[in-house]
Amino acid sequence: MGLTAGIIGLPNVGKSTLFNAITKSKALSANYPFATIEPNVGFVEVRDKRLERIVEIVKPKSVVYTSFSFTDIAGLVKGASLGEGLGNQFLANIREVDAICHVVRCFADGDVIHVNGVVNPIDDIETINLELTFADLEVIEKRLPKIEKKAQLKVDKDAETEYKILLKAKEALSEGKSLRDVGFSKEETELIKNYNFLTLKPMIYVLNVGEEDISNDSELVKEVLEYAKKTNTETVKISAKIEDEISELPEEDRAMFLEELGIKESGLDQLVKKSYDLLGLATYFTAGEKECKAWTFKKGMKAPECAGIIHSDFERGFIRAEIISYDDFIEYGSLQKAKEAGKMRSEGKEYEFKDGDIALFRFNV
Repeated sequence: MGLTAGIIGLPNVGKSTLFNAITKSKALSANYPFATIEPNVGFVEVRDKRLERIVEIVKPKSVVYTSFSFTDIAGLVKGASLGEGLGNQFLANIREVDAICHVVRCFADGDVIHVNGVVNPIDDIETINLELTFADLEVIEKRLPKIEKKAQLKVDKDAETEYKILLKAKEALSEGKSLRDVGFSKEETELIKNYNFLTLKPMIYVLNVGEEDISNDSELVKEVLEYAKKTNTETVKISAKIEDEISELPEEDRAMFLEELGIKESGLDQLVKKSYDLLGLATYFTAGEKECKAWTFKKGMKAPECAGIIHSDFERGFIRAEIISYDDFIEYGSLQKAKEAGKMRSEGKEYEFKDGDIALFRFNV
């Protein structure tokens, strides 16, 4: 189960530089609008330190980290929902992702032009959010007339329910709210999920700062943090330039580089953690002499579903899962010692997996 995060923002805010850094790819990064037209997609390994610790103990022949994809979507501009700047194409790309990483420019640099001529992060945020709102409203307004008569005549229960939800969504959007702030029930969310509403997607503001502001908050950063607090939106502060430099360093030099900058962990690590949390994702592990591997699952998933992430046969023929928690594994120093201490549990079909579980599945097909 992978995470697909779309990197969006106005032109020249640092999206492609960030994309280059986190995927170690070489997407075109240029100082003019629409340098990115087709979305660039790159996969990132999630370097979970717990897996690294498991590997140190088990010493397997191979190691497989879990991964997710980042999609670098071209810069949106005012009027994108009306087709400005190839806007319709870009908005369609955003509909395909699970979460949105909205890169906000929080640095001043005369050599990097701003599409509006002045650096104003709150105005930039509101420009993008307004375009996403307009795009969602357009979808709703096209759909409502098609189901209105059925809903009003109450001849189709599904149409009636859908109509009420769409009216609720339209009212919220018209008031300037994002759909993620509406508080749809689980059933309502399930019914409208196929619309892929843009403002319903989880969002993180990625504050792209200058190198001099990475260890302190500039006035521009403070403005965005206050705005995000009011709208209950997660934030991550990143210097795309620094992340790009880090990505070029050997693994052993990265920690030293971060320490010199006064940073505990890279912006990418922070972004991964917050993205996982935002989407309700967690990780379990399989550990053996041949291979140690991390697997991403949705919080609340039960043992057979988690088994199915490895292979459909595991879910179809599921018997039980033998579980050792990561903390117990570390405390006892090996799977065998943890088992001998009675820390291995045999769990059935109703067991909900926990983040950090180390699992061995028993199945029969």
